[in-house]
Amino acid sequence: MLSGFTIVRNAITLDFPIVPAIRSVLEVCDEVVVNVGKSEDGTRELVASLDDPRVRILDSQWDFTKQNEMLSIETRKAMAACRGRWGIYIQADEVLHETGARLLKDRTAEWDGDERVEGLLVQYLHFYGGFDTLATSRRWYRREVRCIRLGPDIRPYQGAQGFRVGAGYRKIRARLTDAVMFHYGWARPARAIREKYEISKTIYPWSKERSAREQAKGYLDWQPLLKPFSGEHPRAALAWIAARAQDPERVIGPRRLKPEHVRFYVSDWIEHLTGTRLFEFRNYRLV
Repeated sequence: MLSGFTIVRNAITLDFPIVPAIRSVLEVCDEVVVNVGKSEDGTRELVASLDDPRVRILDSQWDFTKQNEMLSIETRKAMAACRGRWGIYIQADEVLHETGARLLKDRTAEWDGDERVEGLLVQYLHFYGGFDTLATSRRWYRREVRCIRLGPDIRPYQGAQGFRVGAGYRKIRARLTDAVMFHYGWARPARAIREKYEISKTIYPWSKERSAREQAKGYLDWQPLLKPFSGEHPRAALAWIAARAQDPERVIGPRRLKPEHVRFYVSDWIEHLTGTRLFEFRNYRLV
């Protein structure tokens, strides 16, 4: 049995592609557990509108006093409710390409007997300021664990960006796959980005002033190594994207090259030559 799991709260206010996200893992999952935090905008009804018996809603009251740890706590609740041997994790602003979904299912079957393999890595495409622009500098993670063996020892880590093992929080042992995750968090309409910064003030209080500054700007900062995207988006996301393709408020600010940007260009050049990304943070250990 292959499970999927995710968490979401106020998906309509924040304009998360939660329905495409869930559908993208339903391609291959026998069940998808959705931890729905108490919302003020009809998020629970939106998830229930999928009307699929494989979708199991877990109602939860999120504790914002836990700040960043809250996301891990709620993700762990969803994991604990899963009944499969493996679980595909998807965040509310991500959509898994259908070819990758099938690939993950095949790999879990292939490597299930190899106890060294605790997780599977997916490749990431980070969209920025729209659906035809990618952020590719080493500020953005190029891969992350999104499929794991389900059990009490493997748990979400920090803000549930990745997973660790046991009381000592050992890095998860993972194997590479060619599955591709499309990350749309920074491609959402400008209104949703402003709401994101508002929520961030509570979850990440140490960056409250920065969130307020970014919220007041009204545009996204230009970044080095933004690149055009002309490929195919996941089938599950096409309607969601089409409804948001035009947003005059969603703009990237003027190009401002700074001295510290040079290292990103140098790192990118070395990566293209060698395949190695310098100073890359890894939430995992390759096996």
